[in-house]
Amino acid sequence: MAGGVVVNAAGGKEYPGHMTAFVFFTCLVASSGGLIFGYDIGISGGVTSMDSFLQEFFPSVYAKAEASKDTNQYCKFNSQLLTLFTSSLYLAALATSFVAASVTRVFGRKWSMFCGGLTFLAGSALNGAATDVMMLILGRILLGIGVGFANQSVPLYLSEMAPAKLRGMLNIGFQMMTTIGILAANLINYATVGIEGGWGWRIGLGLAGVPALVITVGALALPDTPNSLIARGYHEDAKTVLVKIRGTDDVHDEFEDMVAASEEASEIEHPWRNILEPKYRPQLTVALLIPFFQQLTGINVIMFYAPVLFLTIGFGDDASLMSAVITGLVNMFATVVSIVTVDRLGRRALFLQGGTQMFISQIVVGTLIALQFGTSGVGAMSRSNAMLLVLFICLYVAGFAWSWGPLGWLVPSEVFSLEIRSAGQSIAVCVNMTLTFIIGQAFLSMLCTLKFGLFYFFAGWMFVMTAFVALFLPETKGVAIEEMNLVWSQHWFWGRYVNVDGDGSRRGGSNRRTTGV
Repeated sequence: MAGGVVVNAAGGKEYPGHMTAFVFFTCLVASSGGLIFGYDIGISGGVTSMDSFLQEFFPSVYAKAEASKDTNQYCKFNSQLLTLFTSSLYLAALATSFVAASVTRVFGRKWSMFCGGLTFLAGSALNGAATDVMMLILGRILLGIGVGFANQSVPLYLSEMAPAKLRGMLNIGFQMMTTIGILAANLINYATVGIEGGWGWRIGLGLAGVPALVITVGALALPDTPNSLIARGYHEDAKTVLVKIRGTDDVHDEFEDMVAASEEASEIEHPWRNILEPKYRPQLTVALLIPFFQQLTGINVIMFYAPVLFLTIGFGDDASLMSAVITGLVNMFATVVSIVTVDRLGRRALFLQGGTQMFISQIVVGTLIALQFGTSGVGAMSRSNAMLLVLFICLYVAGFAWSWGPLGWLVPSEVFSLEIRSAGQSIAVCVNMTLTFIIGQAFLSMLCTLKFGLFYFFAGWMFVMTAFVALFLPETKGVAIEEMNLVWSQHWFWGRYVNVDGDGSRRGGSNRRTTGV
């Protein structure tokens, strides 16, 4: 040990750092960016199951929803216009992710968060006052721009501010806030569905402005990360922030490594082109496949359309919204499990256990629905089977909440070198939003076509992604983000692309230091 630096199990440097009040405050405020993402997921699924909302904006869907039990239950909510209301947000977030990458890199993480909160605030006002479908969808597009900025900047901010030993726990704060947002939206849906006059949905959509205001004001109070400040030439400010977040004046070695990484990054003129080089192939693969797989777990089917799904399988209006509240509670409390264990058990253990649990749950849910409705979709679910179905949906949600939910954002945000980090995070957000849009837009049609087989479809993907983690994802817990290249160089497969000498320099690639953050 020298100068407060030790060598960790991966052979890299481990810098001093613990949970200071400053770290806790900054990460808590930044994590509130997850509130806008989660609130929208919960609120959009709830209002699309409200009769008053459907009557005003989607009367044809309302007519089908009111049909008798001898109607095909798989197809009663099938409407491309209805799914466009939900999924248009994610198309906007997809397009925004590329602009947000440049804003995040050039102006800093905090201003990207501020832009996200501001545009989300405008979208919530437009949606709450909507008088026609086009006004609704325009509001959703503004919400999507806000989500694109927040999802680009918040995970990066958290990974760069957190000490290595606490990075998992603090980064998962983003997912924790997302689950709180979902639960709050579910409770508001349940409380407003019975308002006389049928305008309760306006409250739900308009209250999206509250979490937007939190992140907008909060971003103004935050400092930027040391990495971002160094990259933009504010070295003294960066060192001051680093001393505060590490809780010690002994930050010389870590600061010098950050400066070296920034100097290397500044020589990269085309990060979008460089990320395609073989030496970045492991990170690029993770940026593509982790968010791709996260959406193919089928979680957004449950969270977007939980009330609609429960209505489809025979629950009453209030019962369907209450079931969504139950899944929201499970989602939130199970995320706490991830926060507590991710830096102890590691990323791989949670991925593998959660994936197995989700696989089994999807098989059981699909089978229960198959036994009740068969391929015709005609029938009504008994109370006992309905309760069993809710149980396994909760087990599925719990598995997601302590594995693919938080880790789907954590892992891509911690594996990139500084020179390609904004580009890499943009790719991860882009893939996530693309798949979210596709699945959100296609779900009701897929349910109508594949019937109970839709759940087997997602179960098949759970098997594939769990196998991918087992074979190709190295453990990254406790590794300083500056030393992440060592993890890839020691992997049985990725080592052929990323070779790192003991002093931190790559062989077969650049001869410069690769302590990029």
